[in-house]
Amino acid sequence: MNKRRAAAARGNTQRTGHMVLRAGEKSLRQRILSNWQLYAMLAIPVLLTVIYKYIPMYGIQMAFRNYKASRGMWGSEWVGLKWFQRFFGSPNCFRMIKNTLVLSFYSLLWSFPIPVILALMINQLRFKRFKRTVQTVLYAPHFISVMVVCGMIRIFLSPSGGLINLLLGSSVDFLSEASAFRTIYIASSIWQDAGWGIIVYMATLSSIDTSQYEAAKIDGASMFQRIRYIDVPELIPTVVLMLIMSAGSLMNVGFEKVWLLQTDLNKAASDVIAVYVYQQGIENAKYSYSTAVGLFNTVVNVILLIAVNRISKKISEDVSFI
Repeated sequence: MNKRRAAAARGNTQRTGHMVLRAGEKSLRQRILSNWQLYAMLAIPVLLTVIYKYIPMYGIQMAFRNYKASRGMWGSEWVGLKWFQRFFGSPNCFRMIKNTLVLSFYSLLWSFPIPVILALMINQLRFKRFKRTVQTVLYAPHFISVMVVCGMIRIFLSPSGGLINLLLGSSVDFLSEASAFRTIYIASSIWQDAGWGIIVYMATLSSIDTSQYEAAKIDGASMFQRIRYIDVPELIPTVVLMLIMSAGSLMNVGFEKVWLLQTDLNKAASDVIAVYVYQQGIENAKYSYSTAVGLFNTVVNVILLIAVNRISKKISEDVSFI
């Protein structure tokens, strides 16, 4: 008798569980049908991503073939790792990798914290008109094209009549010195891109409840204490996100600026992978070789992105001491 009751109870439980699953599945279907407009809107960017990001990955196999346009992709000979071996065996390979990593690392080291510092400083300004003026002055360079910026740099650094040489009382051709290239590149990047970072961080700071500042003032907190205990903790998630995004393009040094500022005399510091891929693929029509070099660059980028993502998560978990 007891066994029958136990079996009946198990059967009722199983039927109830199936009914709950069916109800939940039906409820999910109803939610999808009731919000079909949102899913239809989501389908558009997903479709575009598949078309322009995933389908072109079909061409990655070009790095492992001796691609000939007349033969097509499948008609071209499969050569395996031939182009990678040629790249790593080239005399300038490690110089290009070093220049790319060093230029990217220094750009991240100097360009990343400056927008954070400027945003914290601007957030403390109380004169709204002066605050808007400062923001406009800092935002404006971001909307100038890279070509115009490089033209301005060449004019300012010209050995004959350039602003920098007039101030220094010299006639030095800075763009012909390899030792000055990294400083020129990083300084101009900070001037041009700091405004965009300020926009992102200012948006985060504007969401802070003003009552926190008022309570801190009542408790006698100084300006630096308010920045440390209110502003910085609110900025950390955004800073971590921006760091991950910056690390994702660490190896993608700005091709346009390097290409426009490069000279035969500063190649020791300006010879980077992005420019080399352009020269081999577009100028010399070595499509398979340039694809292999670009694929290597992408793989290194992915590895750096994963590493920085893990490190940033660890750091963001240990910031409670701030």
